[in-house]
Amino acid sequence: MTDEPDRAPLVDEAMKKASVAWIAVGGGPSYALWCVPLENALFVVTGPGEQAAPGLAEAEEAQVTLRGDHGGRIVTWPARVTRVVPDSDEWETLAPLVGAKRLNAPGPTADLVARWAADGCALLRLAPAGAPAHGAELPDDSLAEPPRPASVVRPTRRPFRLHRVRRR
Repeated sequence: MTDEPDRAPLVDEAMKKASVAWIAVGGGPSYALWCVPLENALFVVTGPGEQAAPGLAEAEEAQVTLRGDHGGRIVTWPARVTRVVPDSDEWETLAPLVGAKRLNAPGPTADLVARWAADGCALLRLAPAGAPAHGAELPDDSLAEPPRPASVVRPTRRPFRLHRVRRR
């Protein structure tokens, strides 16, 4: 399924050790997503009750960045994104394997996989589809972005005081 001439041993090794990947769609910001390496690809689940990755389920291509043992970025590669369809043979094989690797999953794996199918979650395969960038080809800066707006952010209230505090 992948373009073998474009495969790099660094991509294969980085994928084998990956549990988190930074994935960007269409030049947008990268999102840190948990992933599972299987069959020379990374598998990611997005949707209701799972991690948010805007635009990834509808995308055909994405940029994947993986880290090395030292925690820093070592390779970025273009990926072909394909959706694994529920009730297919591929789903029956892969979804339980991905579900078993999900940390803090509520309930047994079979219930989790059934919820993914019922809620419309997307199980996505990210397969290498081009030449990777590594070493000197990677940017030198951190690529850090300002925090995104979130619904959990609220103004800080003044502390409650039962009695009047005198100033000296």
